[in-house]
Amino acid sequence: MDSGERLRVSEIFRSLQGEGRTVGLPSVFVRLTGCPLRCRYCDTTYAFRGGENMTLDTVLARVAAEDTLHVVVTGGEPLAQPGCIPLLDALLEAGHAVSLETSGAFDIAPVDRRVSRVMDLKSPGSGEQARNRWENLAELTRHDQLKFVLVDRADYEWARAVIQREALAGRCELLFSPAFGSLDGARLAEWILEDRLPVRFQLQLHKILWGDQPGR
Repeated sequence: MDSGERLRVSEIFRSLQGEGRTVGLPSVFVRLTGCPLRCRYCDTTYAFRGGENMTLDTVLARVAAEDTLHVVVTGGEPLAQPGCIPLLDALLEAGHAVSLETSGAFDIAPVDRRVSRVMDLKSPGSGEQARNRWENLAELTRHDQLKFVLVDRADYEWARAVIQREALAGRCELLFSPAFGSLDGARLAEWILEDRLPVRFQLQLHKILWGDQPGR
């Protein structure tokens, strides 16, 4: 029976996870449409609008057809849609290992803690620092990941200071990523090593393999 819940979906596809703890694992991506943020380095602007109106049951059937354990709910900003929470709950109920990629501008407390919450903290270089919901930091656990996308040295120093000020080391996994096309990855890696930061350096595997192709 159809639950009646509806979502605006930009795309559903199977690929390799390009970032974070499960990098390289085959995963199904459910990209929800819409985002109130406008980060300067955004690589999914096509998800700001458009998409297809789907029932929750249709989304679940599309995911099930891919026969894949790991599911990533992303956007856009998925938590901007009320149907996101029921979707996450239904994916867990179906036995999937679920992660949520969120900007950090929305309350993550309603998200089931079995979901790995991959939350951005927006740096000054993103242009959306004011949208950070700092209360979310207290919700993070070792099952979650906190991502900093960095544009330049000033962003790096800001992120380093935030980690110290908020005592983030050990609370969750910390990810540092160079903004694609803005900051050289080798330079960021050197800064991390020099400062002995307790973070995971990462590049976007999917971009190395396929560039900026949608559905990858």
